[in-house]
Amino acid sequence: MHILFLTDNFPPEVNAPASRTFEHCREWVAAGHRVTVITCAPNFPTGKVFEGYRNRLFARETMAGIEVVRVWSYVTANEGFLRRTLDYVSFMVTATPASLRVERPDIVIATSPQFFTAVAGYLVSRMRRIPFIFELRDLWPESIRAVGAMKQSTLLDWLERLELFLYRKADAVVAVTNAFRDNLAGRGIDASKIHVVTNGADLTRFQPMEKDRELVETLGLEGKFVAGYIGTHGMAHALETLLETARLLRDEGRDDIHLLLLGNGASKEALVARARELALANVSFVDSVPKAEVVRYWSVLDASIIHLRRTDLFTTVIPSKLFECMAMGIPVLHGVQGESARIVESEDAGQTFEPENAAELRDRLKGLSRDRDLAARLGRNGLAAVRKYDRKHLAGRMLEVVENCLSRHKHDKQSMADDSRSA
Repeated sequence: MHILFLTDNFPPEVNAPASRTFEHCREWVAAGHRVTVITCAPNFPTGKVFEGYRNRLFARETMAGIEVVRVWSYVTANEGFLRRTLDYVSFMVTATPASLRVERPDIVIATSPQFFTAVAGYLVSRMRRIPFIFELRDLWPESIRAVGAMKQSTLLDWLERLELFLYRKADAVVAVTNAFRDNLAGRGIDASKIHVVTNGADLTRFQPMEKDRELVETLGLEGKFVAGYIGTHGMAHALETLLETARLLRDEGRDDIHLLLLGNGASKEALVARARELALANVSFVDSVPKAEVVRYWSVLDASIIHLRRTDLFTTVIPSKLFECMAMGIPVLHGVQGESARIVESEDAGQTFEPENAAELRDRLKGLSRDRDLAARLGRNGLAAVRKYDRKHLAGRMLEVVENCLSRHKHDKQSMADDSRSA
């Protein structure tokens, strides 16, 4: 089977969509299938093309057996509704014709977070007469409303109609959370074609390890209880809460607790400026590092902080970093309500706190720093539970959806051919 996968995020980018797509496609290649990925020049989240790449009209490379086609797109930082939309639309415009140059695929998969990539997937499926799977990673454009990036408008209403059209036209929808599935079914999408394949972790990469002594020394973390946020610094993450927590700890004289924030994003510059304004010596910022280096930074953490803005939409998401820190055996301090919080609580892999509640996060940090036995137990529980979220297993589940979708498509074509002959 030849799988064509459209995504505007792919390694060497290190965000969640890039990691999920690569790890799934790698497993499908290992299972004996051919996979072609169409993506753009790596540039997320800074809007600067990575070293060794150029924003060219068409380029090819091979990565872990995956055939990668990179097309031109309007490159911009992950900020600003208009520029980001131009980025998304430009990828749709160039990925669609590029798909016609790929040796005949059997099926096309297009992934969000935004759905202009899915528009390309739908168009390709019609032009090449192959089934189309929509991988749903984000309820876009609802997420735009949730973070206040754009006010209510006719444009958002039109985008929502387009969103529903794509769900209806897809032969299958693969959602990353049960809440997404329920949302679509509640809006009239056929529930029988919606499948849930959650995010997970590559357990060959993320596993418990001793603290990286070189990093501890370089970052000045010796003797500190280190709590870290690793990921995109965007509007949705409301990381100002972590800075306020650091201020509260400093004012109480708790310089034994240190916050480490690793990553880039639209809010990074403002966060660094705010930390400098508050003179927060108990906060360190580190720019994004290659995927292979991330585990070194996970290793220095005594606790992982996961946080999203307090809004109803984010009760439906499951941040992928949850499974990575569970795989590292690190206790989670989880500031996201809803489905992901229920995983943390049911697996006893960490503690939850109210999103945007700096005082409650402070109390959680103080409690874990005092009770190292509790922290160790939560980390062990997460490590035991994460086996259910092994990316290798999840890639197999999604492959079953792909194979069943293709099988139904072939059956339907054969039935139509038989009906035509009998007529």
